[in-house]
Amino acid sequence: MNVIVAVDENWAIGKGGDQLVYLPEDLKRFKALTTGHPVILGRKTLATFPGGRPLKGRRNLILSRTMDRAPEGAEVYPDLEGLLARAPEDAFVIGGASVYRMLLDRCDTAYVTKIHAAWPADSWFPDLDRDPAWEVAEEEEPLEHEGIRFHYVTYRRRPPV
Repeated sequence: MNVIVAVDENWAIGKGGDQLVYLPEDLKRFKALTTGHPVILGRKTLATFPGGRPLKGRRNLILSRTMDRAPEGAEVYPDLEGLLARAPEDAFVIGGASVYRMLLDRCDTAYVTKIHAAWPADSWFPDLDRDPAWEVAEEEEPLEHEGIRFHYVTYRRRPPV
């Protein structure tokens, strides 16, 4: 599986149930990478989407113990085992923090948008630069939007030794 995330300088990903910042170029990249692939997300992440509706052009697999029914265009799984039994290898884990923590060890590629700024936050992604299980496979040149600099880094899980 894959993981896709936008982090600030402290590997923060959100505050109050929402992203720290929205970058149009990053949203386009997210759409380009995930369209046509299943996405795995939590209930709170779904709530941040326009109208709280699943993403179009993707199979939305929602991990939630509290949702009693799936919104149109989504499948809800109350437990990780049930979700993993139905999640194909090309799925993208898209958040939030607890879903990332549960599934990061099952991912082999991480698409990270590194934002060159820091914000107050209440949720973080693990620092892949400090994790010996991960290595940088590709790093792109910095971009900027309204004074906010960012760049894309692709990480790959190191093969076991």
